Amino acid sequence: MPPLRTRPFRGAGRTPRDWLADIGFFLFAAVFSVVTADSVVIDPETPRSWLLVDQAVGALACASVFLRRRWPVPLAVLLLVTGMFFHFVTGATLVVLFTVAAYRSRRLTAAVASISLVQFTVFLLSGPEAEHAEQKATGSAFTYFALVACAFGWGLYVRSRRALVASWEARARQAAAEARRQAREEIAREMHDVLAHRLSLLSVHAGALEFNPGAGEAEVRSAAGVIRSSAHQALQDLREVIGVLRAPEPDPAAPERPQPGLADVARLAAESRDAGADVTLRDRTAPAEGLPATTGRTAYRIVQEALTNARKHAPGAPVTVTLSGAPGEGLSVGAENPVGAGGSVVPGAGLGLVGLAERAELTGGELEYGVRDGVFRLRARLPWTRPETGGGDAPGA
Repeated sequence: MPPLRTRPFRGAGRTPRDWLADIGFFLFAAVFSVVTADSVVIDPETPRSWLLVDQAVGALACASVFLRRRWPVPLAVLLLVTGMFFHFVTGATLVVLFTVAAYRSRRLTAAVASISLVQFTVFLLSGPEAEHAEQKATGSAFTYFALVACAFGWGLYVRSRRALVASWEARARQAAAEARRQAREEIAREMHDVLAHRLSLLSVHAGALEFNPGAGEAEVRSAAGVIRSSAHQALQDLREVIGVLRAPEPDPAAPERPQPGLADVARLAAESRDAGADVTLRDRTAPAEGLPATTGRTAYRIVQEALTNARKHAPGAPVTVTLSGAPGEGLSVGAENPVGAGGSVVPGAGLGLVGLAERAELTGGELEYGVRDGVFRLRARLPWTRPETGGGDAPGA
């Protein structure tokens, strides 16, 4: 039997599925009344005309099934009262009671159930006086009450199942929204790290041209080339980020852009030196065997942010970057530079270090930073699992 819609029908526009459900319930009510007609306790003195009236009322009751979506509770009360005098309304009554239990509040369901209980009590107390007829009437009453209980039970089961499915759907929507939020936060962190680095390099070279108008042609050409390259890279990175944000779903067939890792830190330091920064890189790491890609990428972003902050807040100050670690011991990333007194060359929002701390936590590591004795120090500890030597694949492979 097709399930009803989540909310009862309240107007025009019934769907084909709704019509199929209502027709099915109508046929059930009609067939049930006909099949159970022989088991009805009928007084032998009952006129034939009354039986015809019973059948006519039963036909109207079956037709009223099509109104159950709009007025289930009034219709249930009417059929329960009518059922005290007519048999052929029983099938329609069961359908409407199911509708009330499935799609109306528990309070209304309990009220309708109490009316059916009163009906059952009245039927028992007003049974025939003959002993044989009374036993048959009592059996019919208990059978009718069992059917009513089944209709309520089925309706409550449908209600509970619908509520459970709705809760699953709500959790799925919440999980999808949380996944989208985390993806956007990751994109925002990536955009901040990349654009801040590129734009700070661009600002440094542009500032050098501004404060050194007498620079030679080769120096000007070199600085202009770096500015053009940095601007081009920044626009390309921004275009990729906007493309990811606009795409409704990621394309699994699309090739992924190569991401920087631990091996690219040396190139990063060279870029800063080309911009005129005094950068010292001390790399004491073991060969990067088994280093997870996310850990290497996080280490790269930490060094990138440290160099960017040094250019922004301490222009001209020497920066020392230290890398050390080995599989099974973890990866340590450090950076320090004297605190500048000349102010920032590029304004900052203060979100870079917060994003780095989040990155480190996502990889299972930790990050600390602060100023001590006039020196800004940044320290990060990231996991570096030891590669397995057995039959399994090495971590990060």
